Amino acid sequence: MTTEPPGLRERKNARTRRTLAEAAERLFLEKGYDQVGIKEIADAAEISVPTLFRHVPDGKEAVMFDDGVERRESLLTAVRDRPAGQSLLAALREFMAGRGPFLVDPGPQMRRRTELIMGTPALREYSRRLWIRCEAPLASAVAADLGREPDDVTARAIARYVLEIPQFLGDEPDPRAALDAIFALLERGLDGVRRPAAG
Repeated sequence: MTTEPPGLRERKNARTRRTLAEAAERLFLEKGYDQVGIKEIADAAEISVPTLFRHVPDGKEAVMFDDGVERRESLLTAVRDRPAGQSLLAALREFMAGRGPFLVDPGPQMRRRTELIMGTPALREYSRRLWIRCEAPLASAVAADLGREPDDVTARAIARYVLEIPQFLGDEPDPRAALDAIFALLERGLDGVRRPAAG
């Protein structure tokens, strides 16, 4: 079964959304999130305010993000299509390690974008909401992987813990080391990360 390429309307919508996101990010980085209004973003993207809201109904904090579909699909692909022998949690850790605050060498543009999101409460909270929208499908994928029912509490807990990691660790001095520590805890439990008692 082949996937049909997106139609003209979908491609045009995607281009408009991308143009809006780029304009918003540029303005937020130049002036600060609170100093930029919706009309200014629309003007920079050369579209009307009603058109902006047709593409991004969630408000200003949503403009520089995609709709979350790509995030969800790439997350599920990381679980379902991981290499043979790779554990579920190792696949999730690898996926998260490739995202914003956990990149080892993100480059200046990605670093500025990540700092903008993590340093702006409205953007940070919206980013968290996008992650949490992935919870039900991720929990279902985890449950299937574990051979459990789709609403299994263990699968739901794993999904929730993993999806809260970007919000939880975003302010750490070394987010990548913190990410590794959290996944060590998830993989081995407290007994696996407890230091042996001094002799």
